[in-house]
Amino acid sequence: MRHAAKTQAPATPAIRGDTASLVDHLDASQAARPAPGASPGASPLELRIGILLWPRFPLLSLAGLCDAMRHAADIGDQSRPVRCSWTVVGLPDQPVRASCGLDVAVQRALPEPREFDYVAVVGGLLPFMDTVDRRYVEFLHEAARSGIPLIGICTGSFVLAGAGLLRDKVACVHPFHVDDWKRMFPSHACTTHADYLFDGDRVTCAGGISVIELATELIRRHCGADRAAKVVHQMTVARRSSNHVARRHALGYASTRNDTLRQAVMLMEKHITTPLEVAVIARLVKTSNRQLERLFMAETGSSPSLFYRNSRLKYGRWLLTTSDSPVSAIAYECGFADASHFIRHFRQLYGMAPGRMRREVLAGG
Repeated sequence: MRHAAKTQAPATPAIRGDTASLVDHLDASQAARPAPGASPGASPLELRIGILLWPRFPLLSLAGLCDAMRHAADIGDQSRPVRCSWTVVGLPDQPVRASCGLDVAVQRALPEPREFDYVAVVGGLLPFMDTVDRRYVEFLHEAARSGIPLIGICTGSFVLAGAGLLRDKVACVHPFHVDDWKRMFPSHACTTHADYLFDGDRVTCAGGISVIELATELIRRHCGADRAAKVVHQMTVARRSSNHVARRHALGYASTRNDTLRQAVMLMEKHITTPLEVAVIARLVKTSNRQLERLFMAETGSSPSLFYRNSRLKYGRWLLTTSDSPVSAIAYECGFADASHFIRHFRQLYGMAPGRMRREVLAGG
């Protein structure tokens, strides 16, 4: 997996904790640019998403998607749709009720799907799945015929499958709904080993906090790694958290056009503390050990096992410089059996022991 010059989140400013300086640095690192292949006079927006809400949808999924885009779209903490746009579409004067009981207004009547780069549907509680107006489903079919990629968030994957729009596709489903999925769509494949999944022109996301991961990836693809880094910085709840968002902050952003490799790396990032065997990863991404080895060697110049270990060490380095956890605890957090193994491999990769690196960072080295 090749790392472009701007694929990693920029380093923290010299004055530790000066988050405003970091945001300023990210905002200044790359100016807005026309979308790849855009014709003269085309919209300057780099990412446009139309959002359909299903009855009793989870408010967090909508908020996570919109808030990520508004951080990427403008400078500082402004929220102008300068580089991205997010629009709730549907039937005028018919607000949609979230599962928490709040009503969300429709911003625009169902427009021409080609106005968007993606159409996202945020699914709702399963008992309310069939209470939606048929025109919503027709809009999804129209978008599909127009070649617009469709995103299913939370039970949005159920919406797409029920509309016949996930044939021969694999869906990312929340573990809570796996039994429901198998009962309702026994011939449709699904996975729970990811936060989101790109399968051609269909994208599915488990929901919850995973929607921030998905939004960040969409922003990275369309707006650049600086915008993605800003989203992670602005929306990460706790820097010391071991969740996937924090790990992506630590590990940076790698790009590849190979979906198999991207899924393998995502599995590695999710399973830092309890590493998976490479053979298990190969099976989960539906390839052979040998083919996965070839992919990693071609893209990264290293084997899957070495790439995996170095990613865990890189995460350990980040924990060393952003927390006061003891080295033994960090070793465990990074999936090493004991501190001695962690220290030995860390010294091989970075040329110094973990304790020395921490002392130099604290001393301003």
